[in-house]
Amino acid sequence: MKVKFICIGKTGKSFLEEGENEYLKRLKHYIPVERIEIPDLKNAKKLTFEQIKELEGKEILAKVQAGDHLILLDERGDFYSSVQFSSFLQQKFNSGGKAIVFVVGGAYGFSDEVYQAATGKISLSKMTFSHQMVRMIFFEQLYRAMTILRGEPYHHE
Repeated sequence: MKVKFICIGKTGKSFLEEGENEYLKRLKHYIPVERIEIPDLKNAKKLTFEQIKELEGKEILAKVQAGDHLILLDERGDFYSSVQFSSFLQQKFNSGGKAIVFVVGGAYGFSDEVYQAATGKISLSKMTFSHQMVRMIFFEQLYRAMTILRGEPYHHE
């Protein structure tokens, strides 16, 4: 099974891009991961928050295929320890499907249509992070989960 990671806009900070790329490089040894960046909307300043969420939502859903597990990274999502997250991934791998699709929304969150299409929500923390920082944090946690599943010594517990 493949992991897709959909995000709105570019990271824009070289230190975060370096971190993302480091973990994506490490992940190649475990599982195929595709990062999909949806460009920021043009003329967004002329749109309401709801219009922005709707347009971004259409772009997100266009990247999701039938049979994909759509998981939103959302502040109201479920909390997992790293070990619990690795178990969550293993359950998804075992359940079949084409891909597990994780999505980080834009600054205003997700549209109702994206929430309705999702099969789950995960929160990385009770704290709020910029959507640019979440990418690197998520890739590190995905890498950590893969090493846990393989019994490798990256994670100490």
